[in-house]
Amino acid sequence: MLSILLVTFPFFALVLCGYVAARRGFLPQAAIPGLNTFVLYFALPCLLYRFGASTPIAQLLDANLVAVYLLCALLMVAFTIAVTRQGHIGWNDASLGALVAAFPNTGFMGVPLLVALLGAQAAGPAIVTIMIDLLITSSLCIALSRLDGADEHGASRAARLALKGVLANPMPWAIALGGLASAVGLTLFAPVMQTIGLLADAASPVALFTIGAVLARSQMSSTRPTPLKDYVPVVLIKLLVHPVLIGLVGLGAMAAGLPLDRFALTVVVLVAALPSASNVAMLAERFGADNGRIARIILLSTVLAFFSFSAAVTLLT
Repeated sequence: MLSILLVTFPFFALVLCGYVAARRGFLPQAAIPGLNTFVLYFALPCLLYRFGASTPIAQLLDANLVAVYLLCALLMVAFTIAVTRQGHIGWNDASLGALVAAFPNTGFMGVPLLVALLGAQAAGPAIVTIMIDLLITSSLCIALSRLDGADEHGASRAARLALKGVLANPMPWAIALGGLASAVGLTLFAPVMQTIGLLADAASPVALFTIGAVLARSQMSSTRPTPLKDYVPVVLIKLLVHPVLIGLVGLGAMAAGLPLDRFALTVVVLVAALPSASNVAMLAERFGADNGRIARIILLSTVLAFFSFSAAVTLLT
């Protein structure tokens, strides 16, 4: 356990550094969007391209892994909405809450952390989960969030907005280009790869620092208190129910004869044990959900994941 904590500690410590920097005013709030832009449009796409290009294409197109993870994502969304949609929590808040329960922080935190723990071969299964969460889970939850609007076309309009957001997100394109390079055996010109490598190396520390800053900004911008019962259950669903569900479904699929690689399943279970994706707070703000509630879910899941994720790694490896 101690050896696992020694690996995970620096990752969570960088999140804490970003949080403290924003809370104490060392990092102006006006600078946070710039950090987000650097990570999302420059560093992280280069990291994902590099991993995608060095991963066998068969791993990126593992239909069995896709089926297991996608089924669990849909079950997580349905279960979280069923549990939380009551009283003052309507479709909008319940759907964005379901998204933080089903969408791990794989891009900003998971890929570099899992590679550090399990080796470069962990990148392939983790990248598969990013594609599913960006393309399907996010789009579904955004569409569901519009169901309690007065506009009868709210859900369809939200679905179009979600699709537009996916197409504008550089991460799926970086993964696709990396997979294409892997499939055809393409090697870029050495100076180009060195440039990509420099940006990719910057992705992990800047992304983790940015997560902390985004969490601090979301917490500071919250103007109303959120009862514990409105967000603690979602945190427990994310950190406990999600990885257990994927583990059980994956083992059940293997017992039924589905050719699912056990190492890939281990990686995906650990992906599910990660804290909630920090970008959901920005989506909640954009779509008028209770951003304070979403920010608290992300913040508490990030704090608790230092212990729960480390415990999951100890149990599974």
